[in-house]
Amino acid sequence: MNRLIRPTVGVLLALLAVAALSLAGAEVRAQCPPDVLTSGLQSPLGITQSNKDNLLVAETGTGAPGSGRISIVGLDGTRRTLLAGLPSGINDVNEPAGPAGLFLRGRTLYVLIGIGDTIKAGPIPGTAVPNPSGPSSPIFSSILAVHFSANVEKRTDGFTLSPSDQQTLAGGGTVKLSNGGGDKITIELIANFPDFTPNPLPFFAGNVRGSNPFDLVAVGNQLYVTDGGQNAVWQVDINSGEFSVLTVFAPIPNQFFNPTPPPPSLGGPFVEAVPTGITYSDGQLLVTLFRGFPFPSEASQVVAVDPQTGAQTPFITRLKSAIDVLPITERGDTDYLVLQHASNAGPFLAGPGLLLRFETPGGPGSVIADCLNRPTSMTLDEKTSTVYVTELVGGRVVGIPLP
Repeated sequence: MNRLIRPTVGVLLALLAVAALSLAGAEVRAQCPPDVLTSGLQSPLGITQSNKDNLLVAETGTGAPGSGRISIVGLDGTRRTLLAGLPSGINDVNEPAGPAGLFLRGRTLYVLIGIGDTIKAGPIPGTAVPNPSGPSSPIFSSILAVHFSANVEKRTDGFTLSPSDQQTLAGGGTVKLSNGGGDKITIELIANFPDFTPNPLPFFAGNVRGSNPFDLVAVGNQLYVTDGGQNAVWQVDINSGEFSVLTVFAPIPNQFFNPTPPPPSLGGPFVEAVPTGITYSDGQLLVTLFRGFPFPSEASQVVAVDPQTGAQTPFITRLKSAIDVLPITERGDTDYLVLQHASNAGPFLAGPGLLLRFETPGGPGSVIADCLNRPTSMTLDEKTSTVYVTELVGGRVVGIPLP
């Protein structure tokens, strides 16, 4: 029998409160601060998870030659070295640059090596020149394939790549390493991008633009690589090593540019795209555009790129310093996690990093965590629904359970 019930004021207020909570998706928070799995890593930039549940982390190093490293981090927080001695160098903005993005397929780990010390700041602010001393490694701005067994992952105490090994890789040779305990790994160079390209300016003809690969994803026999220096996505054939530019992202006008100071101008007339994270979902590449100095609010975005044509379509917009994106599919429905390096309004990079969740590309995002310290990359443990995030501050890997 149907009955009309008139709720009391108290019940009505309670129902309104529940409704408000269900609508306020942007206010949902996971545990903050997040669980710290490990710390003390050397500028971790990339992370992925193996089918043995271990996390593989790319550490870009200190800038000292050979300080780059790939670590194995167990879910109990223990850290072991998989491969040390990888290139690292101080780049043109005085930061260490070495190993960056990772992608694991079977027992092959694809490792990106960043820009390193291939270029230096030029004589005029905003310009760059080739390193007059030459780079400290011949395999900066490259992709390595590291082949290792499940037994190596389980028990290894690590391997070290020597400077002569780097020369062998640069020359097209294969490096086989043994650690004396019966463990062996094999390393190949898949592609070695140009360290820089000419970028002459009217006031400085010797200016160059560095290649700074940041992240990668494998689709079939192709690798797709974001390059924050070239503002491009490279397409690389895994078998042949041949590569070409799939697409280039255009700059946008700089809202803080003032051609007639005072007040002083923040940056030049345009803001560069700076592509960072990349993944593959539903037939398209999803690329985060971090945006360059002065890092304006709501200028960052996720762009969908057709891997066949390179055509670009805005996917998730009005972000701040988006650095990684991850699709999560459950029962045929796909949501999208977006990692933001910072969260402040206005120019510059300040405020905590955010982990956001979007149920639809054009819909409002909900905040999963707003307490991250300069996050750089993420991976999802599907068994536990935990997102593991690398942070520059403290060299940490933190775990964030999805609501």
